[in-house]
Amino acid sequence: MAETSLTTYMSNRKEARLNSGLQDSISARKFNTVMCAVLGWGFLFNAIIVYFFAEPLTILLTGVSPWILLIGYLAVTVAGIVVAARSTNPLISFLGYNLVVLPIGIMLALLLPQFPVALVVKAMGLTAMVTLTMLVLAVARPQIFLGMGRTLLIALIVGLLAEVVATFLLGYRGAIFDWLFVIIFSGYIGYDISRAQIFPKTMDNAVDCALDIYLDIINLFIRILSLLSRRD
Repeated sequence: MAETSLTTYMSNRKEARLNSGLQDSISARKFNTVMCAVLGWGFLFNAIIVYFFAEPLTILLTGVSPWILLIGYLAVTVAGIVVAARSTNPLISFLGYNLVVLPIGIMLALLLPQFPVALVVKAMGLTAMVTLTMLVLAVARPQIFLGMGRTLLIALIVGLLAEVVATFLLGYRGAIFDWLFVIIFSGYIGYDISRAQIFPKTMDNAVDCALDIYLDIINLFIRILSLLSRRD
């Protein structure tokens, strides 16, 4: 996807949220409580899928082309993001959120059993530590992050393109891209937490902001797990 179209899409999302003050407002405490609850549900949903369905999903999807799995994963995830982004109804946005959480949960159910449990737990702990650090910084010094949006977006696009070229054309599978994306998604956590606090306090914005932060944390976790597995 072109940088300009991504930038326009993100700008439109921001403008829509800023204009959503026409909806019924809620208190800052309720806004943050709803946002945390939606985040917690996403991680709980993922944990349920991984714990109870990893083996059945592995058996069911054995022999299915990785490209079909990838296309299906991307299609459902993008559909969920679009549904949540375009809706001003919190229930519809929550439906979109779950459309994102479901395929990510299936992906994790297929991925995590390939790693030692201790390694997964360590990656979860490090992800939690980074997230908590970014949360504290975002609350204490939100101005640090609020001007980083365009820089982070450009870094993400360039990093993804470079990783694709390096992996498929040059055969490079080193750790440099994992480190790069750990930095990028750590920054995004602080940015999205800071940005959440400037949007009008509505139920729909709480769900949408939770989706942004959920994606940041999941991507950070996967990159940390990848780094740890290289050292194991």
